[in-house]
Amino acid sequence: MTGGGSDGAGSDGNESDNDTPEGDTPESDLPPTEPGWDRETVAYRGISRRLAAHYLTNLGGTLVGTDDPAEATRVDGDGWRVALSAETVNAAGSISLTEVTAAFAGDPDALAALLPKYRQKAMRAGG
Repeated sequence: MTGGGSDGAGSDGNESDNDTPEGDTPESDLPPTEPGWDRETVAYRGISRRLAAHYLTNLGGTLVGTDDPAEATRVDGDGWRVALSAETVNAAGSISLTEVTAAFAGDPDALAALLPKYRQKAMRAGG
């Protein structure tokens, strides 16, 4: 499931799907995989890593290495794993936002079920 049919959505700054399995995510930041698993990386601006971790735990995941969603860098679920990172990016002029990147690895069927639900939760409408 790499790329997920990228339609250029990343150009508006709200979401980015990469056509390459790792995109710009360093190999060390990717979650470990099992044979037959796929990877997909998505990024959203305007949400926190805490909120992304909260969404993933609500979708059946468990925080790895911490009990604090704000400190979470990894969430594992049944047939999937996600590495989370956050950085401040310049959106326009003096406006900066947090961009959270979620690097998914998982069984293709598990990712097919998980990713649309995560995207729905993580998508933020302007206003």
